Amino acid sequence: MSADQSVLERAKNTGGVTKAAYKAELEQLQTELVAMQRWVAATGARVLVIFEGRDAAGKGGAIKRVIQRLNPRSARVVALPVPSEREKGQWYFQRYIARLPAAGEIVLMDRSWYNRAGVEHVLGYCAPEEYDRFMRQVPSLERMLVEDGVMLFKYWFSVSDDEQQKRFKSRLKDPMRRWKLSETDLLSITKWEEYSRAKDDMFKVTDIPEAPWWTVESDDKKSARLNMISHLLTQIPYEKVALKKLKLPERPSADDYERPAPELYKYVPDRAADLDRNSKAGQ
Repeated sequence: MSADQSVLERAKNTGGVTKAAYKAELEQLQTELVAMQRWVAATGARVLVIFEGRDAAGKGGAIKRVIQRLNPRSARVVALPVPSEREKGQWYFQRYIARLPAAGEIVLMDRSWYNRAGVEHVLGYCAPEEYDRFMRQVPSLERMLVEDGVMLFKYWFSVSDDEQQKRFKSRLKDPMRRWKLSETDLLSITKWEEYSRAKDDMFKVTDIPEAPWWTVESDDKKSARLNMISHLLTQIPYEKVALKKLKLPERPSADDYERPAPELYKYVPDRAADLDRNSKAGQ
């Protein structure tokens, strides 16, 4: 399954996808994601998708659209906080490995072990020898995962410095998205070149045939989401799995059971009704 190429070509030519085209294409892609998840569950496949990129590159929005229609019992997002003192004393990969997909599961990592090659390395949160060890070990780890049957996909969301600056300013003004902007995020402005070099060094070592990096141009968020989801679907050899036929039973006739009086229960206030009344009063 791939996205409608005409939609994507129009996006390139016009600088963005129209709202109607985006909504229609996203719905189609999400329908295919549900079909893909059904195949994953039926076959016991294990799918791991890693989302990396600069701050405000659109990773979170893409993850949200991937997971939005999936069954949460077998699809989950892993977004780990700063490691605890105990985790700092573990093998670096240990806390990530504990969250890898089991049979029939899809795991989306909102940032991953690549923190070590990016923010930790650039900001000096890890020692040079820890960084060097990571760079030696990570290709072997990923090869072992793939050899064991894990379907591993790595996406790098690429955003321009001008677009990143616009998104930071937008978050700064929006109290509901202010949590997305941290002091560490702001350092990505002053250390833009350092992050660029770190990313290039990381790609040289970890862009391996078994688990290559796929770059998603994300200055236009809508196009980035469509492109990323479409590509992921082409990488997984899923087949349609028929749904089990279900038949709703007939509702039995009521017996002589009498429910307690409504006033015996506590109900939340009907704010929706208040809004409706106020709206009608203002007309």
